[in-house]
Amino acid sequence: MNSSEQYLFLQGNEACVEGALFAGLNFFAGYPITPSTEIAELLAKKLPLVGGKFIQMEDEIASIAAVLGASIAGAKAMTATSGPGFSLMQELIGFACIAEVPCVIVNVQRLGPSTGGPTTPAQGDVLQSRWGTHGDHHLIVLAPVFARGIYNMTIRAFNLAEQFRVPVILLLDEIIAHTREKVRISKPGEVAIVNRKKPSTSAESYLPYYADETLVPALADFGEGYRFHITGLLHDETGFPTNDSAKREKLLERLKNKIENYKKEIITFVTEDVEDANVLLFAYGATARSALRAKRDARNAGMKVGIMIPTVIWPFPEEELKVLSEKVNTIIVGEMNQGQLIREVERAVCGKTRVKGIFKVSGEPITPEEFSSAIEEVYK
Repeated sequence: MNSSEQYLFLQGNEACVEGALFAGLNFFAGYPITPSTEIAELLAKKLPLVGGKFIQMEDEIASIAAVLGASIAGAKAMTATSGPGFSLMQELIGFACIAEVPCVIVNVQRLGPSTGGPTTPAQGDVLQSRWGTHGDHHLIVLAPVFARGIYNMTIRAFNLAEQFRVPVILLLDEIIAHTREKVRISKPGEVAIVNRKKPSTSAESYLPYYADETLVPALADFGEGYRFHITGLLHDETGFPTNDSAKREKLLERLKNKIENYKKEIITFVTEDVEDANVLLFAYGATARSALRAKRDARNAGMKVGIMIPTVIWPFPEEELKVLSEKVNTIIVGEMNQGQLIREVERAVCGKTRVKGIFKVSGEPITPEEFSSAIEEVYK
């Protein structure tokens, strides 16, 4: 181990905090909720020490509202919650999408619905993370597997939010949030930090929603001399509401394409042993940890099993999965829910191969043995 490098023994929530601070977080608003509370607790101590602002709001609606206001004023802003609070945030997540307000929302999933099981793991917010707010909208959802991944992907969440002026959701679960692992802390300058594009025009000629070929408008900070209008209504390039159908459609298409056109840049995933695989395991978050063990056990037993772990689940890596589906006989999807992302898997493979699901909503993780049993069943 290089003595000049810093390693910390962190739980996932703590790794999230360290990653956020490295990325330049300087505003956090939140309301304590299990199993995300450690994020708020640690930032309450650490954020003021680097000149940032921490505020505990009266509820989750106020928390996301404060985050959006801070971002519009130029801050790199984040909140953290779990399922019930995430549900409350949905209206303002939609506002962030249409007003193009960059922010990071950490959702440490627990068993639901409603109050559910506050201290038990689940992956039941997968579809809500993509479609929880109404209307056609587009955002980015990251799903780490290990504490080191949480650290790295928290940094990336801020970079993506700033680059595309979009809310980015970091979708954790109780297991990885509370598992302690060795995390290497990046050195200053080692990881590129992205900041939002600022206007190069005068304040008088600034159009807050004019986009060049990147499809992402420049964003001025409130209070630095640029006066502009922000609304949740469909608007034109000035930011003011419009009833012009062509302008409305142009806006919604741009909001879609600023993500869709960059999918190859945004989407990340991990594969192992897929070159000769007959069976492919597909899992994310904590469930991928069990799938990895089962895959390695299967390989040791002489079975040709590979694995795909999406670390960005929205946009969904459908093209990449489609290529793999043409090589295997069966895809086994593991989820701590009653079957959510498996629908995207089935849609992507278009019936070219068999898709089998392992689902669990008992508050217990899917074990490597459960994956192994499914592998043995389809391998006969």
